[in-house]
Amino acid sequence: MAVIDAVANSIRIPLWRLFGGASNSVTTDITIPIVTPNEAAQLAAKYRGQGFQTLKLNVGKNLNSDMEVLKAIRLVHPDCSFILDANEGYTSKQAIEVLDRLNEMGVTPVLFEQPVHRDDWEGLRDVSVAAMERYRVAVAADESCRSLLDAQKIIHGNLAHVINIKLAKMGVLGALEVIDAARKAGIALMIGGMVETRIAMGFAGHLAAGLGCFRLVHCETFSAKRGYW
Repeated sequence: MAVIDAVANSIRIPLWRLFGGASNSVTTDITIPIVTPNEAAQLAAKYRGQGFQTLKLNVGKNLNSDMEVLKAIRLVHPDCSFILDANEGYTSKQAIEVLDRLNEMGVTPVLFEQPVHRDDWEGLRDVSVAAMERYRVAVAADESCRSLLDAQKIIHGNLAHVINIKLAKMGVLGALEVIDAARKAGIALMIGGMVETRIAMGFAGHLAAGLGCFRLVHCETFSAKRGYW
């Protein structure tokens, strides 16, 4: 990433244009970590004031606690959209139960990210089928997609509806290979990050803007607000 950034600077071309120039901006969600319902509500109110409309909620530690946090957030930010990120924390049965209980609350997440363990391919497929057939909710593979081989397995097996691209996980060239495979197969793309610097997340944001092929963007650390620059 540093070399590509240096090359772009040397020829005075912004990274987003180097990657295709589809756009010079993206809109990102922002994360609410695993905290108490009261703390989650405080963060949700703060982010609502900053203009965030999509909240990415880390779940997967305790199903009942996750539901309480969701209820608390809805009270202070009733119009927000949710991305649920279980970080491999549920069984397939638990993940489907989460969607059932959310439906009872009148909540339909825009995405359910990595609901089961990264190597639980059957469970990932089961959740993806149930989520889409019952509630039209897309399921994303994150930890399950670490390489082009994983992406091909997900694509050919119809295991998920979205693949989450992380440059720190795949590398730039590896990520571009997965992006190309997903686009050819008609699989939606998300771009995100791990525990990275603002520069690294900025690079990911430029990549997403330049390519213009990402349905969802999770690059919150390069912007204080909504990912514009």
